[in-house]
Amino acid sequence: MKNKNHLRWSEFLIQTLIRVLGFSSIGFVLLIFLFLLREGIPVFFQVSPTNLFGTRWYPTFDLFGTLPLILGSVLVTVTAIVIAVPLGVTTAVFVREVAPNWAREVLKPMIEVLAGIPSVVLGFFGMTLLAPFVRETLGFPTGLTAFTGALILAYMALPTIISVAEDALDAVPKSYRDAGLAMGATQWQTIWRVVVPGARSGIVTAVMLGMGRAIGETMAVMMVTGNAARMPLSLDSIFRPARTMTATIAAEMGEVAQGSVHYHALFGIGILLFLLTFIINLAAATTIFKKRRRGGLR
Repeated sequence: MKNKNHLRWSEFLIQTLIRVLGFSSIGFVLLIFLFLLREGIPVFFQVSPTNLFGTRWYPTFDLFGTLPLILGSVLVTVTAIVIAVPLGVTTAVFVREVAPNWAREVLKPMIEVLAGIPSVVLGFFGMTLLAPFVRETLGFPTGLTAFTGALILAYMALPTIISVAEDALDAVPKSYRDAGLAMGATQWQTIWRVVVPGARSGIVTAVMLGMGRAIGETMAVMMVTGNAARMPLSLDSIFRPARTMTATIAAEMGEVAQGSVHYHALFGIGILLFLLTFIINLAAATTIFKKRRRGGLR
């Protein structure tokens, strides 16, 4: 009886600890969001909407237009995803479907290691090597452009896209491959017309998670994009300096007076960034949930 009671109490304590830790992680996220709301909401009452969502960000002259920062973040992130998705998906296909076992065992850990490189190191690499290369190759006045930042972000998003996409491909049943080959399809036809479509939801999730990884990056983007708060509306905007929301917060928060309008405006940008990344991650989580639910129904 004593052993049974001891096991019951042990199980109860373990379950309680798991519940507390699980709810605490959710609580921390809520507390962060509440802190952002407390510090950022005042700017929506202190600054007019036309100013807050205007086209000029000059806090010294009481101009708090966040539109250049939002569009700069979207431009850099979308360009990075356009670059990273083909590379990431094809690499995942190669690792899962084409590479021999010994190569797969080497490549997977190497891809995971890429995610551990500090962003400031990548930013330094972009400033010293990539930016001069872009400037000299394309003939622009400066290499610190949105395109340079997109290249760095694409590299940073690749490990996430490759890992999640490779797991999605691995989850496709072997019977799908066997059926495709049995009907006379070649290996590549089976991969691109059977396996990849079968892992579509997982690949979409990989893209969304990679986008969330890219849009939230700070140091690397701040170091290589030029940090010019301008409206990226021209066709060559990708090859001109830009400024993102994360870079603005990181560059100006240390110099702003606490409690000022500028201070609250930076937290307002943080609210917009939090909501944007939350929506992206929520969409990815919804896709995963739908995939698992369909699998359970089958």
